[in-house]
Amino acid sequence: MTQIGVGIIGASPGRSWAALSHVPALKALPDFDLRAVSTSRRESAEAAAVAFETTGFDNHEDLLAHPGVDLVVVAVKVPRHEELITAALAAGKMVYSEWPLGVDARQAARLAAQARTSGVRTVVGLQGRFSPAIEHARELVHQGYIGEVLGTTLEGSGMGWGPDTTASSAYVYDAASGATTLSVVGMHALDAVTWVLGDFSSVGGALAVRRPYVRVADSGEMIPVTAPDHVAISGRLGDGAIASAYFRGGTSRAGNLRWQINGTDGDLLITSGGNLQVAELALYGARGAETELVPIAVPTESLAGGGALAGNVARLYRQFADDIMNDTNLAPDFAYAVTRHEVLNAIETSAVTGVAVHPRTDGKFHD
Repeated sequence: MTQIGVGIIGASPGRSWAALSHVPALKALPDFDLRAVSTSRRESAEAAAVAFETTGFDNHEDLLAHPGVDLVVVAVKVPRHEELITAALAAGKMVYSEWPLGVDARQAARLAAQARTSGVRTVVGLQGRFSPAIEHARELVHQGYIGEVLGTTLEGSGMGWGPDTTASSAYVYDAASGATTLSVVGMHALDAVTWVLGDFSSVGGALAVRRPYVRVADSGEMIPVTAPDHVAISGRLGDGAIASAYFRGGTSRAGNLRWQINGTDGDLLITSGGNLQVAELALYGARGAETELVPIAVPTESLAGGGALAGNVARLYRQFADDIMNDTNLAPDFAYAVTRHEVLNAIETSAVTGVAVHPRTDGKFHD
């Protein structure tokens, strides 16, 4: 395969996630060729075809039948993932699904099982680990920059899930949508934590809805909130280090991302003004006799126009292409996504029972 032909479901032109991240990422990589997009309306499909210089469909069936599409990207709301991914797998296509893979762990496990049966490669959009700052922090930890890891703390803002929303985004305030402060913002960040420091051996959580109603700016309507907008997590990593994380809905004047990693010989700090997986990250460190943190230069490259939003997605795509070429499995796939859903499920279970949970990490969800 000299080029991987891509079809994106949910690529409306303008401010859609696919338009802002996937399209520029694919355009920057010679291993990929954007061959089709689909939207839910003929008008937007035609506009997307012009904007992205490709073929546009107003339904996903025609995109799946396109002979030039090898990889189907599912970039729509989480409740539609199962239907579209199942159809793409049945068509024999490789699939890139945005995170979360499903609305819950059971749905994610079903999709991973279908992917195994289909025998096609999959990838899930956990691109935060490909941020240059995260990759460099991982290298420093593994090289012993901070010595033995003692513990880590992370505090982040949802950016969304605040007191106001739009009609198109109101669904994320419904816990049944599968797209919450915990499942989206929290799990993107926790995936980076475990990528750098190792997985959870046990984890506990507390969840709360602190704003029981949210205002829909388009209409002024106040709608009820069932998705938690404040999340506290504590756990133990595999090597014994203690980890804690706190996520709030909305934003904070005191800062929106601060992640410390503390060791016997030094400390690292990662900060940003937004969500870890899409924002520019600054890395600081100090060790030995040093008493103040100093900026650490991060090896990087300008990719997909520069910036983290499309750049991290491009790095994930590039790893996926390398996996295909070299028969490796380094990009997070559906089986790996199930392990993240296991951690998510463990946090939710602990929040109800008040007891720490030992999540499985073998990609086979169980109650």
